[in-house]
Amino acid sequence: MIKKFITYYKPYKKLFLLDLLAALLLSVCDLVYPMLTRNVIDDIVPNRKLNMIFVFGIMLLLIFVFKACLNYFMQYWGHVVGVRMQGDMRREVFTHLQDLPNSYFDENKTGVIMSRIINDLMDISELAHHGPEDLFISLIMLVGSFIILCTINVPLTIMIFAVIPFIVLFAAIQKNKMKKAFMETRVKTGEVNATLENSIAGIRVTKSFGAQENELEKFEKSNTTFKKAREAAYKVMGKYFSGMNLLTDILELVVLVAAAYFMYMDKITPGDFAAYLLYIKMFIQPIKKLTNFAEMYQNGMTGFQRYLDIIEEKTENESPNPITLGEVKGNIEIKNLSFKYEDNNSVLEDISLEIPSGKTIALVGPSGGGKTTLCSLIPRFYDFEEGEITIDDVNIKDLSLKSLRKNIGIVQQDVFLFTGTIKENILYGNPEATDKEIIEACKKARLHDFIMSLPKGYDTYVGERGVKLSGGQKQRISIARVFLKNPPIMILDEATSALDNVTEYEIQKSLEELSKERTTLVVAHRLTTIKNADEIVVLTEKGIEERGTHEELMSKKGIYRTLNRNKEDFKEKYLA
Repeated sequence: MIKKFITYYKPYKKLFLLDLLAALLLSVCDLVYPMLTRNVIDDIVPNRKLNMIFVFGIMLLLIFVFKACLNYFMQYWGHVVGVRMQGDMRREVFTHLQDLPNSYFDENKTGVIMSRIINDLMDISELAHHGPEDLFISLIMLVGSFIILCTINVPLTIMIFAVIPFIVLFAAIQKNKMKKAFMETRVKTGEVNATLENSIAGIRVTKSFGAQENELEKFEKSNTTFKKAREAAYKVMGKYFSGMNLLTDILELVVLVAAAYFMYMDKITPGDFAAYLLYIKMFIQPIKKLTNFAEMYQNGMTGFQRYLDIIEEKTENESPNPITLGEVKGNIEIKNLSFKYEDNNSVLEDISLEIPSGKTIALVGPSGGGKTTLCSLIPRFYDFEEGEITIDDVNIKDLSLKSLRKNIGIVQQDVFLFTGTIKENILYGNPEATDKEIIEACKKARLHDFIMSLPKGYDTYVGERGVKLSGGQKQRISIARVFLKNPPIMILDEATSALDNVTEYEIQKSLEELSKERTTLVVAHRLTTIKNADEIVVLTEKGIEERGTHEELMSKKGIYRTLNRNKEDFKEKYLA
């Protein structure tokens, strides 16, 4: 995992090395100060060298100014390295998310994914900057102090440094406990974010049902779990820091007593004694940096592990040598297709169906029969193990996903609009479309007049998920996208379900016009919208039970006629 982490430094290697060089020079400046102090106490003051006192003062001033410049460079450009690495990781994980199968998003909460992309990467950024820098400075200070102090008195230096193994041992024991505790807080943070995201997105539903107390209860439950996890992490951290502070205090005590004794025995001079005290004061700072590094490392690496969990998720299966669709006729053939979701819930069993080029095939039947699932398998939103789907005699698994989906236009029952303007949402159909083409698509979708009635027209802001628009208006925008895309194959999954009868009739005429000479698969519960389909397929949990034209199926007195009869009885009884 560490090797993988290091690879993200590669684009910023020069800047990172400059940051380490600044850290090295800063450490050297800190190591020089005690030696100058030792010289003043042992030589300059006793020998009354007044001029050297001022020289010493000027030298220190220059060192302090130089240190200030180094600190500025490290704080600014060091953080820039971390931020740029964070940006690279966020770009990589977001790009990777685009290629993950729909099943991943079925199983993972949006809030948890967002937590990994935002919160975790912030801690990774801090580790990327401060981690190597603090570790490098600490090692320079420790090794440098040891070498310089050995030139003064070896036995005393060894005696002082003998405390270090105890500090290292203590840190190693607490490391695993901290890792486990911080990973738990990561998980709980994601859960809190998921609860918040879900509750805020559904705030209007909550208010309409007066269910605020229920949402507060759910939030309080996840929030309490998070607090307990965080408290447990702070408990481990408290033991760690208190133990480390105790050991560093003992280190100072050892230095004071031992150095005083050595000076009493005339083995070191007063200047040496002062140098020891100053070096140990400096020596404690690297130790504290190392203790802070331990927390930073656990925070960053647990975040990086969760980041890798997403990056290592398998993307959608692409053929090693994918075929790009050329001129698409649109002949679709489904052969012995079976499919079940990851929970082993079988939806489709041995389905065979041919959708001839340019024809409109309608899927009807009770809920749970697999109509929407079948529509999701054709553009390969989910992969199937058994059976085959071909377009123009080419297996869709041999096609590039981009090429396959580029030639399929989809209007779903559950319309999703992105935060932005009406124009921006329609442009998803064809990002390179001209204003004239956008207007033409909206006219076909019976949307243009409505848009022009708005103060900002096509630049009207739709709100988050299109909250400022009605269900019918959102559905017409999704239909306009398909008109703009102008694909050879269309899938209309309850495309007019949110429209009133008048608007539905108008758009149905436009859809029929668009369907001419295009292969179209229609899923509908309103059977009146598919009477003119070239073939109607009745799909149930048992598979395809009936197929034929509207007139043929009505004459069979089977499931299709029953579905029609039930709707007519309902109209006669309640709508007369």
